[in-house]
Amino acid sequence: MAPPIELSIPSTIISDQDTKPYTLYNISLRLPLRTFVIQKRYSEFCTLHSQLTSLVSSPPPAPLPAKSWFKSTASSPELTETRRIGLEAYLRAIAESPDKRWRETSVWRSFLNLPSSSGSGSSARNELVQANQRLGVMGAGQVASDPGVWLDMHREMKGQLHDARLFLGRRDGATTPQAQYEAGANAKRCLVKAGGLLGNLEEGLKIMSEGEKRGTEGKIGAGELRRRRDLLGSARVERDGLEKLSVSLAVKGQHKGSGSGSAVATQQDKNALFGPNVNRPSGRVLGAPVPETDKTRELDNEGVVQLQKQMMQDQDLDVEELAKIVRRQKEMGLAIHGELELQNEMLKRVDEDVDRVGRKIEVAKKRVGKIS
Repeated sequence: MAPPIELSIPSTIISDQDTKPYTLYNISLRLPLRTFVIQKRYSEFCTLHSQLTSLVSSPPPAPLPAKSWFKSTASSPELTETRRIGLEAYLRAIAESPDKRWRETSVWRSFLNLPSSSGSGSSARNELVQANQRLGVMGAGQVASDPGVWLDMHREMKGQLHDARLFLGRRDGATTPQAQYEAGANAKRCLVKAGGLLGNLEEGLKIMSEGEKRGTEGKIGAGELRRRRDLLGSARVERDGLEKLSVSLAVKGQHKGSGSGSAVATQQDKNALFGPNVNRPSGRVLGAPVPETDKTRELDNEGVVQLQKQMMQDQDLDVEELAKIVRRQKEMGLAIHGELELQNEMLKRVDEDVDRVGRKIEVAKKRVGKIS
């Protein structure tokens, strides 16, 4: 059975695109493989409630917050907060109710931009793609450009990193290969979610930065932008560190060779890869097998390949950093060269001025000699 959807409405924003401002409620949905945010008006909640009631022939398990005829949420923060709490309880009651009748309607899934629950695996993936396309009008990066939603998504991303760290700890402390594999897979799943959220946060921060340059009202300042860039930088470093840990599947000594169906590499496989008895042609061999190291000794074949890929990525990053340093050195050298040329030109002018003043002094001395 699929796990229930985690729904929340962490924040709201005021939209003034029309002549009359209105409130948009940011609905955060946490699915098993992805997390995204959609925005809905109160009128859309009313339409959903009426359609669910007519399709199921009974109202949802929680009441919809009543409409206010004398106040507007655009001008009343208290009413906005009260309605936000009520709408969140309304959605959670439907999502967590034992009765599935409301959740199984197409109206509910269309409201939340969810794929259909019926059909084969390929059709479900196609419908998930269509759901992502329905978010094209306001993608995850555009939604993350709202400062409040950005903080909510950052909190979600930090939670995924925390869960990944916990799963990695469980993997290292697992006593069976099955438990070890499940913990490692859960950690990898959390890292994938965190990576997707990081991309959305970076895109949202880029949009906010462009808005700050244009002087758009309602955005954050340059100092807050720098602080959020630092937060993303530290989060990316943390995720990369956890990614390196996730590819190193540590195998306990008492479980080596515990079964033929295990994913652990056998000693024969290791000898074939690293052992001295490899059949080698006569003469010099390029790319000959190297002795096994401590990093590869406790890895299976897939782990060795992942370790090699990670090392290649690290080398590419080192090359990029070296290229940046070389470019900076080149820019500094060009700047020093330009400064030296400017100083030489100034010294040349000083020499010319000294020669001209010297000639004037000689003329003045001759005139003084004639007077005396």
